[in-house]
Amino acid sequence: MNLVAWIIFGFIAGTIAKMLHPGRDPGGCIVTILLGVGGAMVGGWIGTRLGWGGVDEWSWRALGLAVMGSLAILIAFRILFGKRRD
Repeated sequence: MNLVAWIIFGFIAGTIAKMLHPGRDPGGCIVTILLGVGGAMVGGWIGTRLGWGGVDEWSWRALGLAVMGSLAILIAFRILFGKRRD
């Protein structure tokens, strides 16, 4: 995919991930795009390793992998950098 397609794909995947796992997160549109693009990379890597395919082309499977990767990044971010109540 070209750069513009990755940005659009990342925004869609990041938005869906934030809808599935709502909460207070810093950042707006740019952070959502970065979350989605990073999630597409993570989801594509995991999908390739498991034999499910990658995210090198637009498909529902690729979107699902990108959303799963985005959720993994979002949850890891919240675990590592969430507010601590001590």
